[in-house]
Amino acid sequence: MVLSDDRHIAHMDLDTFFVSVECLINPKLKGKPVLIGGSGDRGVVASCSYEARKFGIHSAMPMRMARRLCPEAIVVRGDMESYSKYSRLVTDIIKDSVPLFEKSSIDEFYIDMSGMDKYFGCRLFTDELKQKVLKESGLPVTYGLASNKLVSKVATNEVKPNGQIEIPFGEEKSFLAPLSILKIPGVGKETGYQLYKMGVETVKTLSEIPVELLQNLLGKQGTELWRRANGIDETPVVPFHEQKSISTEHTFQQDTIDTHFLHRELVRMTEKIAYTLRQQNRLTGCVTVKLRYSNFDTLVKQRTIRYTNADHILLQTAQDLLDQLYSRRMLVRLIGIRFTNLIPGNYQISLFDDTEENIKLYQAIDSVKRRYGENILRRAVGG
Repeated sequence: MVLSDDRHIAHMDLDTFFVSVECLINPKLKGKPVLIGGSGDRGVVASCSYEARKFGIHSAMPMRMARRLCPEAIVVRGDMESYSKYSRLVTDIIKDSVPLFEKSSIDEFYIDMSGMDKYFGCRLFTDELKQKVLKESGLPVTYGLASNKLVSKVATNEVKPNGQIEIPFGEEKSFLAPLSILKIPGVGKETGYQLYKMGVETVKTLSEIPVELLQNLLGKQGTELWRRANGIDETPVVPFHEQKSISTEHTFQQDTIDTHFLHRELVRMTEKIAYTLRQQNRLTGCVTVKLRYSNFDTLVKQRTIRYTNADHILLQTAQDLLDQLYSRRMLVRLIGIRFTNLIPGNYQISLFDDTEENIKLYQAIDSVKRRYGENILRRAVGG
């Protein structure tokens, strides 16, 4: 398939999102080296300002190392509740402005501008949307506009912060050519090292390698990398639906008033779908618990939360909701839990208070579950 000049895809990325939100809350942080993350020496950097990046600091770096690189850095613990609120605000602004968009993470959006060139001009419309986001949320945003998602995302990363760029149809390959292969999504450290050993450092060189050779070297990934190096990407913009959900419920063989049993069941179910969330690289922003009594009265209670897929946060929320729901000493026949407001994202961004060890523990648990089955490990209370 060839690239189409009918497609106009904008990638919008909120600049250093967590830091920008903190600067709105406390303007004294503007222009300072700011680190978002756990304040203890064993914490990690969830995000950092551009002023801090000048010292070589980056996300996921151990906080103790970041503070050595920049002793004058201001460490902010991080507040996912505020970040979630601003993410929803920007989502609403975009939703009210365009017919089709995809929320690819808490601070990134793909917007399908196709067809707007006939009426407004895609570049003009995207400029106006960028200014609208800044005016209504106070948050700076960078965008790249191109014929596909891949090129628009790479373009965005090239003009941060607070930039804008359009890559006209037909110039995708020439735009990508001089860039480092590490700028191409999907080229991680391991793949990059393999390519560097072959003398492949730029996208231009990668694009000129016969696709068959890349297939032999990297398998299916080689074919995809060749396509990306040549600026080819037909991935559609997936419409954003706030109400996507994941849920589970259990009808008991015998109705019960055993609150300890109810809590154990809720822990088991919450762990199950939280693990599914992590496997899908998603975060949830809303938890709902359902309770059905023996007389078939059904009660539900939900709570909007900071975006997360961390067991300890979801379990606490679910148990709080159950305590609020179970107010009558009546037999219960069914319990259920549902996560909604799902967005793409990973666990690490919500771990502002966690240590490296806690992050590694979650990763290890999920690794064991993937290998031996998700029921192999459970919390004792949910056994």
